[in-house]
Amino acid sequence: MALNPQYADIGNGFVQQYYAIFDDPAQRANVVNFYSATESFMTFEGQQIQGSAKIMEKLSSLSFQKISRVLTAIDSQPMFDGGVLINVLGRLQCDDDPPHAFSQVFALKPLGGTFFCAHDIFRLNIHDTA
Repeated sequence: MALNPQYADIGNGFVQQYYAIFDDPAQRANVVNFYSATESFMTFEGQQIQGSAKIMEKLSSLSFQKISRVLTAIDSQPMFDGGVLINVLGRLQCDDDPPHAFSQVFALKPLGGTFFCAHDIFRLNIHDTA
C-alpha cells in the first residue's frame, strides 16, 4: 500500500474530531467508535489496555467532569500501510485542577474507506523533581 498524501489533513481532522467528542461529557461515550473491539491498543499513563470495551472502561473511570484543552502542535507522518501516525502536544485542565502539559500519540490504520485508532498512547508531562 502507498503512503497517503493527505496524512496531514487526516491527522489534523482526526485530532479535532477526537477531542471535540472526548471533551464533551454528553458525547464522550462515542469515543468508542474510534477504536476496534480487538485490534486497538491504549497505553494510559503506563497502563496497557487492549480493545474498545476495555479502553472505554478506563476512560469512563476518569473522575473529571470538565476538561479544557489547548493544542500546541499536531505532527503527522504517513505510514507505509496507508495509515497515519499522529503526535499531539498540548495542555489540559480538568475541573479545578491546575493545567498540565500532555502528549498523546495516535496510530490510525486504514479500514475500508476510513480509519480506526489502532494505537493510542497518553501521558501527562509531569516530571518528578527530587
